[in-house]
Amino acid sequence: MTTNTATAITAATADADLTPGIAAAEAARTRLDFAKAAPKVFRAIVGFDAAAREGLDPALVELIQIRASHLNHCAYCLHMHTNDARKAGENEDRLHMVAVWREARHFFTPKEQAALALTEAVTLVADGGVPDAVYAEAAAHFDDRELAHVLSLILTINTWNRVALATGKVAGTDERTG
Repeated sequence: MTTNTATAITAATADADLTPGIAAAEAARTRLDFAKAAPKVFRAIVGFDAAAREGLDPALVELIQIRASHLNHCAYCLHMHTNDARKAGENEDRLHMVAVWREARHFFTPKEQAALALTEAVTLVADGGVPDAVYAEAAAHFDDRELAHVLSLILTINTWNRVALATGKVAGTDERTG
């Protein structure tokens, strides 16, 4: 058996072992279903999210969403967006380095670094606002339209994180797929 085959079998076994646990956690969830309880609000957030993404590089979109989800401790969104990034062809090494991007800058372009710094500042706005230097660096890498979309994306992922955390969403489930 090759190493790749053994790794694939191990990964498949691990996924199979997790599936009953995920199903049990989802079944035990007792909080409200936000989409069903407030469908108009839910659709508005979905629309805001879709509009925010327009014209942005899909890899950058996922990096922003992953970093905000780290900061907000949202396992549901982190699981979802790391999977989305993989499906979009994102490199595993980069995914592992997002949480420590400042120590691993060589994995990210200057534009991505500016977006990650802005994501941190906006997500943690109560800790010190959005510093002028962080904003200026982002503005140096994005035109006004792009910057507005990056800010909108940061706002939407922070909203999604809060919805997922407040309603007890379970990591490993993804209701977008049915």
